[in-house]
Amino acid sequence: MRSAVSSGILLVDKPQGITSHDVVARTRRLAGTRRVGHAGTLDPMATGLLILGVNSSTRLLTFLVGQDKEYVATIRLGQTTSTDDAEGDPVVTADPDTVAAVDDGSIASGIQALTGAISQVPSSVSAIKVDGKRAYALVRAGEDVVLKPRPVTISTFELLARREVGGFLDLDVRVECTSGTYIRALARDLGASLGVGGHLTALRRTRIGPFTVADAPALENLDVAASLIGPADAASVLFPTLTLTEQAATDLGHGKRIDATGLGTIPEPGDDGLYAAVDPARRLVGLVRVTDGVAKSAVNFPPDEPEQNTSTEAAAE
Repeated sequence: MRSAVSSGILLVDKPQGITSHDVVARTRRLAGTRRVGHAGTLDPMATGLLILGVNSSTRLLTFLVGQDKEYVATIRLGQTTSTDDAEGDPVVTADPDTVAAVDDGSIASGIQALTGAISQVPSSVSAIKVDGKRAYALVRAGEDVVLKPRPVTISTFELLARREVGGFLDLDVRVECTSGTYIRALARDLGASLGVGGHLTALRRTRIGPFTVADAPALENLDVAASLIGPADAASVLFPTLTLTEQAATDLGHGKRIDATGLGTIPEPGDDGLYAAVDPARRLVGLVRVTDGVAKSAVNFPPDEPEQNTSTEAAAE
């Protein structure tokens, strides 16, 4: 028998070659609970930060998915692929002399054109749903999929290094962007603008909102209980905090509105107008909104109850 851990957020450094669901499945076994979810899928080729929620803290994942993200990546100029990354089949390969002629100024101009608020067409093999089906599933079934462009913001698109590799030109880059941005699409579009084609050969997510991969243990070294960030601590990183009295915490937990004017200075609200409301023992009671000095719960966080019969096999389902 394996006892279930309490609620919290986990930062995990995902290795290459496995899916985000594989990480969730392993964490379920380690944590002894099936209530594990993740915020933001990483492709099997990608490595880096994956944020997991355990037990009631899965409710926080909704507020993590939309956070800005940071990546370091390698873009290969000189070849397009069927998936816009190294996992796809080569489609068009440019003449090596043409690739070698691409100069730093042209690369800088191409990167600048893809920086800021842009309209991006996601990769056709993305997980976006088309008529209820994943785009990648339709592509694998032989259908021609063209997705609609969507607005994204690339706040940073920085060239770190360039090198010639076997007739191609590899660019190491750092990207900071809004949620929903496809780095594969940036590689594809940069290559297209330079007339040589391009695709992604490496991708590592280094940040989601305020959380960084530097604080994330590798999956093979993951100690769930030791690595859990408590719900109150995680929510207080994401939102300004209101510290409740015991009575206010009880009332809020019962769905009542509470007078926030007696809780001290009320800071400016966070995203979606939310505050993290914690009790005197630093338990997260909920996320609240304050209007005219009255706080009302938007999301409740009841105490986690231990699961029964949390065997390794049952938790892995």
